[in-house]
Amino acid sequence: MKVVLLGKGEMLANLIRGCVLAGVDIVGVFRYERCLYSNLRLFWQDCFMPSPELTLIKKHMLYEIKCKRANSSEFKAEIIKLNTDVILVGTWRERLKKEIYELPVIGTINVHPSLLPKYRGPNPYLQTIWHGEKESGVTFHLMNENFDEGAILAQAKVEILEGDTSRELKNKTVFKARILCAELLEKLKTSVIVPIKQDESKATYYKNINPEDMTLDFTKETAEEICAHIRAFYPFLPTYIQFGNKFYVTNPYKISTTKQSGVAGDVLVEDLKNKSLTIAAKDGVGVCLSGLKLYRKFMFF
Repeated sequence: MKVVLLGKGEMLANLIRGCVLAGVDIVGVFRYERCLYSNLRLFWQDCFMPSPELTLIKKHMLYEIKCKRANSSEFKAEIIKLNTDVILVGTWRERLKKEIYELPVIGTINVHPSLLPKYRGPNPYLQTIWHGEKESGVTFHLMNENFDEGAILAQAKVEILEGDTSRELKNKTVFKARILCAELLEKLKTSVIVPIKQDESKATYYKNINPEDMTLDFTKETAEEICAHIRAFYPFLPTYIQFGNKFYVTNPYKISTTKQSGVAGDVLVEDLKNKSLTIAAKDGVGVCLSGLKLYRKFMFF
């Protein structure tokens, strides 16, 4: 079986590993960075800050597809030339045209880090934690003209533990994707898989967050929701609290609820010397925020 991989970051790296486990022939890899950066910038990045997926590409001596768009005539020619059976997509923002995703002999398979049809959209890691879910997952589905709506080929659950941030959830999800990828490709080599149509009555979709979502409002969320909000945004975006005329960046690993209570939004304990504030949430329960950092214009996170 000849597979072409499209993607970026940890998801692409784990799909490469999954394909290697399944023993399929990876005939091409198209990194999303090629759509974002100039050849000069990508060359500099690859030399001085090589990504895990690039390391795997070099380790397994994989052929890199050097196009600027997956919908380009150049990429289409590559897929035809490589006699591709499966295109496997993991983390790709470009919507593939029908003439592209219908090219492979078997089909084009997208990997989405949620239990579809729930949590369609650009960042299910963040959204599942923010909405207080206790489990998430990964779904392999056939690609069609709409994002995250194609028939499901394989799916697996991932537990969300108390205290997990989006970083931990992502790490667990991409590892699960590696194992499920290998299992799915093995099945495709030896048997017929019947795709399962998604149940639209259970579908949920969440678009990209707004910048104002980064500032916490203790009068609008309960203590539990505030803690989930902070953990969900890390490491993608920081969350802030305003105290006086200053803003402080929260630490997702140093938050807890307390037995103290008060009026929503009130500061119950002020200890900025030790970088800590306790604030009453919407339900009156105190949230202790330790490890606060004063926001500065040129902070690095």
